[in-house]
Amino acid sequence: MLDLDAVEESPVWLEVNDEPAVTWMCTPEQLDELVVGWLHGEGYIETISDILRMRPCTSELGFWVDVASERYNAVENAERRRVLASGCGAVTTILGSMSALPRRRSAPPTIELAQMRVLFKDLFSRGTRYKETGGVHAAALTDGEALLYHAEDIGRHNAVDKVIGACLLDKRNPENLVLLVTGRISGELAFKAARARIALVATPSVPSTIAVDICRATGMGLVGRAVSGQPQIHRS
Repeated sequence: MLDLDAVEESPVWLEVNDEPAVTWMCTPEQLDELVVGWLHGEGYIETISDILRMRPCTSELGFWVDVASERYNAVENAERRRVLASGCGAVTTILGSMSALPRRRSAPPTIELAQMRVLFKDLFSRGTRYKETGGVHAAALTDGEALLYHAEDIGRHNAVDKVIGACLLDKRNPENLVLLVTGRISGELAFKAARARIALVATPSVPSTIAVDICRATGMGLVGRAVSGQPQIHRS
């Protein structure tokens, strides 16, 4: 039998207010960040102070989280459908809720192409798991000058949740920061970014049509083929 490189993948469960919420198939690191970022993306919290209690399970990979009952009920009572998203793994999408996403009050920042390449070079250079296996995704939040938060995961959406969660755990508002992702920008990923009031999302790959629609509806900037000679820039 050949020795093959493999990407670590583990199930991690979450219960919110004593009810099963989600089980991720993910890279088992930065799990606090994953939990917090996912809770924000789903609408259970706005800031870290909205988490009343968060406890890890000591016998397996899992978490219990308590949030205010009114927040929990608002999310659970919303019209929701579980969708097999175009990204890695099954995710929950709130369909028909694009109009509820916050609209940006200011124009997205402009980052010169040369600086975008520098930021992506830094993003790829930090990818220890990518260097080992070539089989993971990465995401980062930046102020346009330097990378502030970085994460790798087998799933693109998980990596995005991790960097947003890291920002919230740092008691910092992700609004007006720039999100860099190594894979394509799906509708679900764009929804998470817009929910966090991210100013601009960029990828060396391309966005989906739904991601472009979300960008136009919310005023979030979107850049595809960001490190090529002909980037695709989408604005509202």
